Amino acid sequence: MNFFISDAMAESEQVANGSGDPLQLIIMIGIFFAIMYFMIIRPQSKKAKEHQELLDSLRKGDEIATASGILGKIQKIDDNFIQLKIASDTVITVQRHAVGSVMPKGTLKNL
Repeated sequence: MNFFISDAMAESEQVANGSGDPLQLIIMIGIFFAIMYFMIIRPQSKKAKEHQELLDSLRKGDEIATASGILGKIQKIDDNFIQLKIASDTVITVQRHAVGSVMPKGTLKNL
């Protein structure tokens, strides 16, 4: 059991003296950055690109669901805003980036 303690003591003396390998530190930082890139940055940018393509493909008459869950049919589309018809006499204006998804045609008739 004593041999574990002596190994730990020897390792802590190396770190305290600054005799650790700087190449190991650089490799660990590189590995950490690669993990962050593939686990967080890349999927987030891919999702943002897909959402932008969705917003660019919107047309008048499309049935959409907003991020807040409102279903409606596009009556008028602008660079920044969309007018949605959500009932027979009700039209609301939402920001374009609030669109969550495009619903299949006929979804509003089924509701």
